[in-house]
Amino acid sequence: MLCTSVRINGRLAQAERLWLFLDYDGTLADFAPTPEHVNPDPELIELLTRLAEDPRIRVAVISGRQLSHVKALVPVPGVLLAGTYGIELRTPEGERIKRVGYGDIRPVLDTLKPRWWRLITGREGFFLEDKDWTLALHARFADDDEAERVLAAARRMAAEAASSELLRVLGGHKFLEIGPRLAHKGQTVNYLLDHYPWPGALPLYLGDDGKDEEAFGAIKARGGMAALVASEPRDTQADCRLESPQAVRRWLRTLSTRLSEQASSTN
Repeated sequence: MLCTSVRINGRLAQAERLWLFLDYDGTLADFAPTPEHVNPDPELIELLTRLAEDPRIRVAVISGRQLSHVKALVPVPGVLLAGTYGIELRTPEGERIKRVGYGDIRPVLDTLKPRWWRLITGREGFFLEDKDWTLALHARFADDDEAERVLAAARRMAAEAASSELLRVLGGHKFLEIGPRLAHKGQTVNYLLDHYPWPGALPLYLGDDGKDEEAFGAIKARGGMAALVASEPRDTQADCRLESPQAVRRWLRTLSTRLSEQASSTN
């Protein structure tokens, strides 16, 4: 169901306030060539600034990127930023919160990193990303069969290194990552709703992949709504679908305008 449906618009029209939770890559913006590319988008910054300045809208950007990258991409006052799936937070007031002890996690990653590096050395299309709190292995540009073999071997290595109490392995299309169990967008949504409550606001989450599906479940359990960003329909917990990051931006502008019009009509 597209997010322009009458049912979806009807529920949004009833909302006096919105608590927006937004993924970045693949949702607000097209994917960068590599995770290390940080290219702030003036059009997107203007849109997020407009949303953050509206007293009826609260904005959080929850990304798998490091918090330092998210801060560079979203230099917008008043927006709560969550990096590494919510392990690192920066509140609208500028407070920095780390939800996991770095010293508990890093030794395992330091043991695994050279093993993953040796695994991909000399192979084309692979990229090893060290995000301090997690290690991510990208195979987006690798041959499909080789990517499957290499990621399977990397998963076995991760399973050997990981403590089930502290760490978990995340998968995806031509992607593998190991990090803290709290590197979980669903748990981050619950943390933010519990620690920064906003009575009467409708929680609304927009995202595009499996890590966002974890947040979809959390947001809907709290009475909120979820929108999947995908060019084609697929199995999802989301209430509706937007076809691209460009469609997301148009939709968010429409929501902002609608809330402004509702406020004007009641004054």
